[in-house]
Order: sequence, then C-alpha cells, then structure tokens
Amino acid sequence: MKARKMNSPIVLPRPVSKTIGIAALLLALLSGPCLLQGQVGVFSKEHLEEYTPDWKGERFPNGRPKVSDDLLKRMKAVSIEEAWAVLRRHGFNQQFEGNWVLAGPKEPALVGRVVTAFFFPTRPDVNEVIKRNGDKAGRVGGQNSWVIDTVVQGDVIVVDLMGKVIDGTFMGDNLANSIWAKSGGTGVIIHGGARDIEGVEQIPDFPVFNRGWDPSAIADVMLMGINAPIRVGRATVMPGDVVLAKKEGAIFIPPHLAQEVVESSEIIRVRDQFGHQRLREGKYTPGQIDRKWTDDIEKDFTEWLKARGQELTPYQREKLLKGRTW
Repeated sequence: MKARKMNSPIVLPRPVSKTIGIAALLLALLSGPCLLQGQVGVFSKEHLEEYTPDWKGERFPNGRPKVSDDLLKRMKAVSIEEAWAVLRRHGFNQQFEGNWVLAGPKEPALVGRVVTAFFFPTRPDVNEVIKRNGDKAGRVGGQNSWVIDTVVQGDVIVVDLMGKVIDGTFMGDNLANSIWAKSGGTGVIIHGGARDIEGVEQIPDFPVFNRGWDPSAIADVMLMGINAPIRVGRATVMPGDVVLAKKEGAIFIPPHLAQEVVESSEIIRVRDQFGHQRLREGKYTPGQIDRKWTDDIEKDFTEWLKARGQELTPYQREKLLKGRTW
C-alpha cells in the first residue's frame, strides 16, 4: 500500500454542517476516521475553504490561502501599528501577541504565510495511535519534524506548544536549518521553547520568536494538529494568515486583509513624505496637514505623486480615497 504524501490533506467525513461550531469541529477532527490516515487535527481542503470564506484569491492544493509573493515582500515595510489599525477597523481585535524572546537579526522583520501546528501533553494511548498512523503514512523522525515536512517557500511555522520551554523545545539547529531551507529563509514563531541557540543564530536572517531557550529535547508532548486553527497567547491564528513579526511582537493578518494592510501602509508613508515637504516649503500650516485634508490638498498630493512618476493604485483610490478621480 502506497504511503500518503507528507503534505497531502486529511480527508474528513462529509458532509459537515456549516452550523457546526469550531469546538465540535475540532472534536470531530480528533475522534473521526482521519486518525487512520496518519495525523489527528489536519483541516481538509473543504474546511480550510469553509473557514476562510473572505479569501477569493489563489490557494494551495490543500486549500490554504496563498497570498502573493509581491504582497509578502511589501509587507516587511509595514509597522505593527499600521497593520493593527486596519485589522481593528474590520473587527479583528485578537490578532496580536507580544512579549516574545527574540533571537536572530537585531531588527527582525518576519513575514510569511502561516503553517500552524499544535501540541498537547502526551497521553500514551492517543500518542500510540498518532505514532502508528504516522508510520503507516511514511512519516520519518520526531513529530515536530512532521510539521517541517509540510513547509514550502514563503511559509512561517507558527506552533502552539502551550508555552512550554523545558522539554518543550520545538527545534534545535538541525531542524532550524531545515526550516530555513524549505521556507526560503523566513523564520519561526514558537509558543514554547527552542534549543541550540548558538547554532540557530548562525543561520543568516533567521528570526526566532519563542518563549525561551533550554538545552532539553522535546518530550512529553504529542502533535495534535497541522494547519488547523490555533491559539497563540491572545491571538487566534488560521492557516494561510500572513504573519508580520517585529521587535514589538507578532500580528496575524487574515489573508483577505493583507492587500489593504500593505497599501494602507504605503499610502500613509508617501502622504507623510508629501506633508513633511509641504510643511518645510511653508505651503500649508501644521493645522492643515495634521487633520483630514481638504479636496485642494488631496489634489495637490495627487499632482505631487505624478511629478515623482508615481500614482495611486486602483485599490488605494477605490478603498482608501473613496474613489476620487484626480
């Protein structure tokens, strides 16, 4: 019998009512026939699509939203506050988590598409089923390495290890190098621990956000899910979210808001440049610039952009400037 591919989705029993709550859905994931296919809590393609209904763009074969590489690249210049303001405006109030232990670059700017994983304390009977089905599915190594097997370029692993540091070290330098290679050089966020900090910090441009470092190896935990909803501190995180993590902390951006976050930030930065220049020139007073601009100032701003060889994108004009045509 052929082993299932490492990153192929688990097929859940269907149909599942759209009115089923998340708690009931996760219970089904943990107790249903998906156990026979090697991993407990993996969302099916149908569930990933069902629980990310506002995303209308490209998806990975398993249903995970695929925000474009261009937006990921531009996201690095966005501040946490700018992203937070957009999310709050849309009612996403629980997407930020701070107070991390940081390793790697002194000025981290971690951006990528989220791959989620979560662990529970080991229960021997359940863990035996997980290990047995992992063997049948052809999985190799510890259960933490199973998560890394699913990573592709542009991904960031976000793992809930219950905040455990001692015996809760998701990775050491070997697995960190594998994550770096498979993700194309992003980083990792661990609500738990890591080990081998000296080796990990030799990896170029590899930011690590975790709860602490410890020499112990991962123990007494079992992998209960990959690419299912998880909680990281106060944040609810979905597979395919875009994570933006800097010294201040990590914010998890729903994929359908990624473009608005990026283009809002870009227009704020360029409007600040215009306002600062006009203030230095004495054309406007601080009171005129440091408030909602009049139509005359908005028109001057657009002409200033054109003179610099720039212009607003259709998205910025439609979504951020209420369709103004100048």
